[in-house]
Amino acid sequence: MRPLSQITQAMPHYPIIELIDKDFEIPQLSKKRRIWALLPHDYYDSKKEYPVLYLQDAQNLFDEDAPFGSWSVDRHLMELSKGGHGDLIVIAIDHGGSERIQEYSPYYHRKFGEGMGKDYANFITETLKPFIDSHYRTKPHRIYNGIGGSSMGGLISAYIGIVHPKFFSKLMIFSPSFWYSDEIYFDAFKYNYTLPMRMFIYAGEKETKFMSQHINQFAEAVSHGFFSSKLTTFNIVIDPNGQHQEKYWGDIFPAAVKWLFFSDKED
Repeated sequence: MRPLSQITQAMPHYPIIELIDKDFEIPQLSKKRRIWALLPHDYYDSKKEYPVLYLQDAQNLFDEDAPFGSWSVDRHLMELSKGGHGDLIVIAIDHGGSERIQEYSPYYHRKFGEGMGKDYANFITETLKPFIDSHYRTKPHRIYNGIGGSSMGGLISAYIGIVHPKFFSKLMIFSPSFWYSDEIYFDAFKYNYTLPMRMFIYAGEKETKFMSQHINQFAEAVSHGFFSSKLTTFNIVIDPNGQHQEKYWGDIFPAAVKWLFFSDKED
């Protein structure tokens, strides 16, 4: 990875990338994890408070040498900043390696066993978010906070959003692994949506033939659930050429950020 000092000198809108901790405690799972903060380029030159986006799978977000490719979130944040959409903090959380699937699943699966996702969700809401809000100049209210991820990271982000809506109002869900368990639809259907929510959901037609079906089923469950309301707004993007790869998730990332966090300014 190119030294950050060289990048910031050559590209002044490049975000400040800070390693919060290489061994951040996850008491709910009795584990430790590396966590990053991507701050606006002028964070330390201002007194602003910022909305926050929490993203899963940090290993694939801004490391150009990532084995499965990168979202290039750092470069996209730089371009967003140039366009006047740079007032955003991104918190990037490393996945659990060989235990990634179990950590990102709140459900039981006959092949992968019992998921740890409910405990992971509690880590995000009870431990990580309070820490971030106390150590950075954030806007802590749910209306300014979002969570997102892709694949299994999309599944756990959707789960956290619908089960813990008092913490997050913006969901960035890319190619979610809703195939993992039908329980995600029951959770979406039964939850009491009394708070406004925005969901940006993306998938590619070239992933699996059931991906669009899963996304539409989830959206239907949210929209017509037992406690149905008109407080949830969707932006569903189905890319006819999209594949299950980091490149495609990175390409759609700027549009998702602008719609979730800055569209009110453009209306």
